[in-house]
Amino acid sequence: MGNVSPFAPANPLVLPPVDGVRLAACEAGIRYAGRTDLLLALFEPSTAVAGVFTTSKTASAAVEWCREHLSHGMARALVVNSGNANAFTGMKGREAVTETVRATSRIADCLEADVYVASTGVIGEPLDPSKFVGSLAGLADRAQADGYEMAARAIMTTDTFPKLATRTCEIDGMPVTLNGIAKGAGMIAPDMATMLSFLFTDAPIEPAALQAVLSSLVEDSFNAITIDSDTSTSDTVLLFATGAAEKRGCPRIALGDDVRLDGFRAALFGLMRELAQQIVKDGEGLTKFAEVTVKGAESKAAARTIAKAICNSPLVKTALAGEDPNWGRIVMAVGKAGEAADRDKLAIWFGDIEVAKDGEVASGYTEAEGAAYMKRSEIAITVDVGVGTGIDTMWTCDLTKEYIAINADYRS
Repeated sequence: MGNVSPFAPANPLVLPPVDGVRLAACEAGIRYAGRTDLLLALFEPSTAVAGVFTTSKTASAAVEWCREHLSHGMARALVVNSGNANAFTGMKGREAVTETVRATSRIADCLEADVYVASTGVIGEPLDPSKFVGSLAGLADRAQADGYEMAARAIMTTDTFPKLATRTCEIDGMPVTLNGIAKGAGMIAPDMATMLSFLFTDAPIEPAALQAVLSSLVEDSFNAITIDSDTSTSDTVLLFATGAAEKRGCPRIALGDDVRLDGFRAALFGLMRELAQQIVKDGEGLTKFAEVTVKGAESKAAARTIAKAICNSPLVKTALAGEDPNWGRIVMAVGKAGEAADRDKLAIWFGDIEVAKDGEVASGYTEAEGAAYMKRSEIAITVDVGVGTGIDTMWTCDLTKEYIAINADYRS
């Protein structure tokens, strides 16, 4: 698993209960002995669900199941395993999902369409459900409202710490809670969401409205991160809304643009962005966390393309690792992005330090000043490409020898 991230919290965050959600996890021995690798979450009846998934053309069998059943809009159970992605496994992969769903529906006493599944781990190796379906009944018996930390640990692969976040907000003056867990440390260049993230709330929101809110927030949270430019076969974000707050007087919301959802939308966005940044801060082998902002582009989309070129550049990322203020590599990345940029108006900042201005090194900038800034663990890079008003921000990490070591040994 490599060394623990320098950004790992001293102690995992303790999440409050969300009415209508119970969780349990165990060691099922799916790939490794002695590791928690199976999660079961149970929801009370009438729980709504929304989701976004990878756009990979080699999506996992679990992603295909969830995508096919999302229009049903309701959920009673979630099963997640780590150690095996159940991706590129053909008919065996679909059969493993079917067997898992069938067993879970019996235990939860619900429709098969009410069961959602996700898998993460090694690609291309068949997943044997017989290793874990026998554990589901025991998990259901042990499921409890405060099981978030164990749940977050169960979905880890090369992660070095469990990722948890929580928020509270009000809908029409009534309090609701939002919790979230996530995993991801490598193969992170989401093209919809992240590796895996599961979000839970007691807000009474209808499926269509829930989907509208979730979909609107993905682009500037989970889609705004990259560790290694590789989009996973398994990327899944699922949001479950139990509606239990309705019993406390919270109104049920049917439309995604209902103004009473403004506070909920802001809280959910903060939750998603926090989890996304935790993923980057656990990037395989990282020593640096970097925020890259591009402004002055033709549009927000153009700014995103340029920011992504900077964040994904191996030369930029290795400069971060080496604490080298090599701003020429940033210029290179801007130039290769394919979006409009005025070379003679280009400006670059490291934090508040103006490094380049009007297409050349800024007067008064010194290499020593830049080198001192690059020793920080968290780095902010801002680039103005001088052609418009478009602006966008992404988050990434450095690329180190440890990243190579982790991925060279990943299947062993």
